[in-house]
Amino acid sequence: MTEPRTYCVILTTCPSHEEADKIATLLIREHAAACVQVTEIVSYYEWKQSVNTDAEQLLFIKAGTDQYERIEQLIRQNHSYEVPEIVQIPIIKGSKDYLNWIDEVSG
Repeated sequence: MTEPRTYCVILTTCPSHEEADKIATLLIREHAAACVQVTEIVSYYEWKQSVNTDAEQLLFIKAGTDQYERIEQLIRQNHSYEVPEIVQIPIIKGSKDYLNWIDEVSG
């Protein structure tokens, strides 16, 4: 018996709208993700012993959990950060219609 497909949201941040657009469009065109939402945020973080505050673009990437490695690879290949944020959050429950749609349009 086949295990049911599981789903996730993957988060990454980009320094510019142009880079976020490039990555989001690539993930959709490659059918790695069903949907990518981009929103502006302000990040506070420590990097190389310095406290920083930067405007960034946050990508919410919706996909099947089985696509994580592919999505991570595509992000790494197209990202300008030395260490990009790439975090997977499981979707525990979701609308059956929405999850079916993810199946229809992505890997």
